Amino acid sequence: MKNFLLALLSGLLLAFAWPTYGFPLLLFFGFVPLLFAESQLRNENSWKIFGLAYLSFFLFNIITTSWLYYSTAFGMWFAVLVNSLLMTLVFLIYHKIARKINFTGAAIFFISLWMSFEKMHLNWEFSWPWLNLGNGFSEYYSWIQWYEYTGTFGGTLWVLLVNFSIYKSLLLFLKYKDKTIIYRSMLRNVFLVGIPIAISLFLFYAEEEPDSKKMEVLILQPNINPYTEKYNTNDKSIGKLLVQLSEEKITDSTQLVLAPETVFADGTKLSQFKYSDANYYSKEIIVKHPTANFLGGISFFEVINDEAETTPQSNYYKEDVWFNDYNSAYLINNSKTEQLYHKSKLVVGVENFPYQSTLKPILGDAMIDLGGTVAMKTTQPDREVFTLNSGEKVAPIICYESVYGAYVSEYVKNGAQLLAIITNDAWWGNTQGHQQHLSYARLRAIETRKNVVRSANTGISAIINTKGKLIQQLGYEKRGSLLGEVSLNSTKTFYVNYGDYLARIAQFLAVVYFLIALTRRKRQV
Repeated sequence: MKNFLLALLSGLLLAFAWPTYGFPLLLFFGFVPLLFAESQLRNENSWKIFGLAYLSFFLFNIITTSWLYYSTAFGMWFAVLVNSLLMTLVFLIYHKIARKINFTGAAIFFISLWMSFEKMHLNWEFSWPWLNLGNGFSEYYSWIQWYEYTGTFGGTLWVLLVNFSIYKSLLLFLKYKDKTIIYRSMLRNVFLVGIPIAISLFLFYAEEEPDSKKMEVLILQPNINPYTEKYNTNDKSIGKLLVQLSEEKITDSTQLVLAPETVFADGTKLSQFKYSDANYYSKEIIVKHPTANFLGGISFFEVINDEAETTPQSNYYKEDVWFNDYNSAYLINNSKTEQLYHKSKLVVGVENFPYQSTLKPILGDAMIDLGGTVAMKTTQPDREVFTLNSGEKVAPIICYESVYGAYVSEYVKNGAQLLAIITNDAWWGNTQGHQQHLSYARLRAIETRKNVVRSANTGISAIINTKGKLIQQLGYEKRGSLLGEVSLNSTKTFYVNYGDYLARIAQFLAVVYFLIALTRRKRQV
């Protein structure tokens, strides 16, 4: 019962540390009860460890991401159960290795293995990095200004180092019954937690935003319910609404008008874009305001009649007919050519079918329906950057892509001076889903030191400065617009240049310590 309660406590500590409702200081204690329970059962049946770890991580996942249920019960349970399993397997591997190497080696191995797991979760086809530990500080952005050097993996390393420091002190105290161990531990951990926060606060208050060019941006929030309105409202009606919203606040100084993901959702043939309602109504805004650029989202498709021209991402329609389906961003200004970008970090199940050749015979046409369409989306290899009338460069980031730090940094490497996120978070209703998604955008601002402008169909649309602070926002389920000024800069931070280098080091260390463990006999606890 004691170990059961310890596992329960770990799950609750991790869950109640999470944004946007939690207090992230709890993350520094979250693993300690589970680690202690594991130490008490180290020489017993591994299934006990598996059960305790699964309980902890299940609670963590279900409390923080249960909002997925509002889109689909199947999707929520799949995400929660599978992600809990993956976290449990990481802990179980640690349990096996900790039997064979000393405390320090086991700690380094666990930290390295967990960071390697998070890195994998950013890149494989079942990608779901929502609960990567470094994300947990997104609401307390003044604590993590150093993410411009480390990215979120710096946060993960910080959390796990402090957990193992506290865990070691607990073991030593129980062994020697010496209160000075507790005092020294408290002092050490105050420094481990406090010094990074102090450095961050210095960066937050001492550094001004980069001296840069300013630009006026108009962000549109049409507030169209995707279940009852969006796919029952034609593009013509949407276009008229966007023009109306634009005219309410647009000025002669406005350079960028931003509209949400797939705001034009009818399905436009890619080769016929110039004749579409999206093109027509976007140009109506541009004709009236020639200095402006319109950036919005659209659903494209492309019909294929020759199987030789299909790709693994093409969808079969009927005999001798296939199609490519795109979730895209487009930019229109007073130049003759539109600019297009096709979303390339896809939501599992809804926009891609992971490991199709292996899983389709098992799952058939079942999908993890997290909202939207179940057709496989077609992606592109490069992070396209849009060029405005006056030469400024903007990153068109579509929805889920904004959760990926190194991925977003590729836009900056390609010249982006401003991050523009277009999204539709309405699938989950007024829950933590859209609030967490907005909160994670703060991390991208800090990592890249770029302003973020965010247009969300039903909210929350926002302007975020380079320090992660919300400058303006338009609340959930409100129709309207935001007019504000943002700064542009071409700075490339250390993180932009070197990406997830901490994760790469962790992968190397995990392999090294695993190989060391293979050569050792089982240690006695």
